Amino acid sequence: MTVSVGILGATGAVGQRFIQLLDGHPTFEIDALTASESSAGKPYREAAKWRADSPIPEDVAETVVGKTHPDDVGDDIDLLFSSLPSGVASEVEPEFLEAGYVVSSNSSNDRMAEDVPLTIPEINPGHLDLIEVQRDNRGWDGALIKNPNCSTITMVPTLAALDAEFGLDRADVTTLQAVSGAGYSGVTSMEIIDNAIPHIGGEENKMETESRKLLGSFDGAELSLHGASVNASCNRIPTLDGHLESVFVDLDDAPTPDEARDALESFPGVDLPSAPDQLIHVFGEDQPDRPQPRLDRNRDNGMAISAGGVQPTDTGLKYNCLAHNTLRGAAGASILNGELLLEEGWI
Repeated sequence: MTVSVGILGATGAVGQRFIQLLDGHPTFEIDALTASESSAGKPYREAAKWRADSPIPEDVAETVVGKTHPDDVGDDIDLLFSSLPSGVASEVEPEFLEAGYVVSSNSSNDRMAEDVPLTIPEINPGHLDLIEVQRDNRGWDGALIKNPNCSTITMVPTLAALDAEFGLDRADVTTLQAVSGAGYSGVTSMEIIDNAIPHIGGEENKMETESRKLLGSFDGAELSLHGASVNASCNRIPTLDGHLESVFVDLDDAPTPDEARDALESFPGVDLPSAPDQLIHVFGEDQPDRPQPRLDRNRDNGMAISAGGVQPTDTGLKYNCLAHNTLRGAAGASILNGELLLEEGWI
């Protein structure tokens, strides 16, 4: 079975990751690319300033880029991946949804909307049923699903694993986030070299709200946020890829570090083409200096979460976690959601 897919915003940093990850995909085949009007009408190799660490796939290189409008995509596309800037996506995505398209979006708009699934397949696949609520509320034939922010997706799988075994009451996190999370033009070299920036606009709120939605419960009609308190401090550092996060959790029970490591490492994954064989890789007490971005971000094709430095505190645990922010945290997350949509019969 071949599923015909398109990419909205195909020339940007995340759009290029989509193309890179979809090259050779067992099911998804790229049949449409869109970008701004200045790029429309050009072969992709001319429209995109390619920066990914592998060549442009030959068939994609010659594909003519269309405008980001339903009329330029065609009726034979089964699934759209969106990497549009949120301000553009908030205007454009509804046009595709009203036209009947299914959209798996990495854009931040509507992530916290009550009728939009915000999904990590290993964590909350049942939230996909919000699509029925969404269609009833909005009167469109399409479907919109979002993946969370790249910093949120690094932490939440570890929170879900600990919550399932020991009950989560509170999470405090300090992030050390790579420059690629800001896009190619997001942070200049003069800002970040020999420096750290202790503020990323909007990032803290995303982590604090999206985490509770991902860990929340859905009763078939309404989604309730998880009751845990989540507090974030977000920092940009001069690493290229890979978000490293230091997490402190208060738990209902008091596990030993070994029990916590077992809970993290045994948390189940999903059987989808882009999913890692093991969702969370855990470093033992003999490797307290891991995970590290340069050494661990590409684990399992950049789709695994790494954790380490697990230690007890007076009220729970502290540990570090890491994920590749443009693979697991962006394009890869949307593709995994697309695979879940297919698996669950929404495509």
